[in-house]
Amino acid sequence: MSPLNVAVIGGGIGRAHIAEGYAKLPALFRVRALCDIDPVRLANVGAEFAIPRLTANFEDVLAMADIDIIDICTPPSLHFPQILAALATGKHVVCEKPLVGSLAEADAVIAAQAGAKGRLLPIFQVRYGNGLQKARHIINAGLAGKPYLATVETHWWRDAAYYAVPWRGKYATELGGALLGHAIHAHDVLTYLMGPIASVFGRADTRVNPIEVEDTAVASLVMCSGALASLSVTLGSAREITRVRLCFEHVTFQSSLVPYASGNDPWQIIPTSTKSGMAIDAALADWRFVPSRFEGLFAAFHSALVTDGELPVTLADARASLELITALYHSSQTGQPVSLPIGPEHPKYHSWRPA
Repeated sequence: MSPLNVAVIGGGIGRAHIAEGYAKLPALFRVRALCDIDPVRLANVGAEFAIPRLTANFEDVLAMADIDIIDICTPPSLHFPQILAALATGKHVVCEKPLVGSLAEADAVIAAQAGAKGRLLPIFQVRYGNGLQKARHIINAGLAGKPYLATVETHWWRDAAYYAVPWRGKYATELGGALLGHAIHAHDVLTYLMGPIASVFGRADTRVNPIEVEDTAVASLVMCSGALASLSVTLGSAREITRVRLCFEHVTFQSSLVPYASGNDPWQIIPTSTKSGMAIDAALADWRFVPSRFEGLFAAFHSALVTDGELPVTLADARASLELITALYHSSQTGQPVSLPIGPEHPKYHSWRPA
């Protein structure tokens, strides 16, 4: 089967999609077009990866008949209209986080996808790493037992230089702060491994940078299983870490501390008994290494496209992520806990941003 032709929109994070994903999978994908409004970045990334077509015009890409996949890596406020336009062409779509700017927009995208020829992959690349996938395998095999407790820490560093980019730090263009743009991956890992959330209580503040959006937050969650979870987020940590620690009846998992690839080895997998350890060892006896981040995610995406199988990240996953975001913002603004799920009757369904 010939490789699928890809057009990348946005050469910032889009460069990582190419370097860590498409360029490592040349039998599966070819990047044939790059779109960016920054002429220097467009030329540099285009030359680096020998991309034959370079344009500053998104509409040019929509008209390219030979493109199979449009990969959207633009500022968050542009995602919703660009997703709808790309789906309308019949092409497959990849879109960076956050998928869109509200649950109403998420539901509109779900409806558009249902009537479209192409399929949409939301980006949650941290799911792909050998350590995290081993934990997922153990849980799915029924060996972890009852979930007890989770703690998730996203402690990163962002200073004035980061917020010098004009669209960052503003609700109108970034749509949110550390909860939305930074901790969203680790929080997705929580639900990926421990299941859906029933209730959220959160607090958020702007303590590190003179910006409009939050850069520090904490939250207390009750999972649908009854397990309890705590989240902590800051962009004022001198040492950057991401840590996910999950305590189950038969095993405790702890991620690596690497902030942008916490799914990678080494993960600690600590059984609570010799019997549990033997069962886990047997489950991992024939384990095959899972590539990290975009390489693993895009390989799984290609497999889903050619087999018509389930996507490695679904629109339901993306909506659940945005539902948590909505609940966190609403709780922090009202001082009240929020029950999930959230539907059209909720006051933040159409926007989680402050009034």
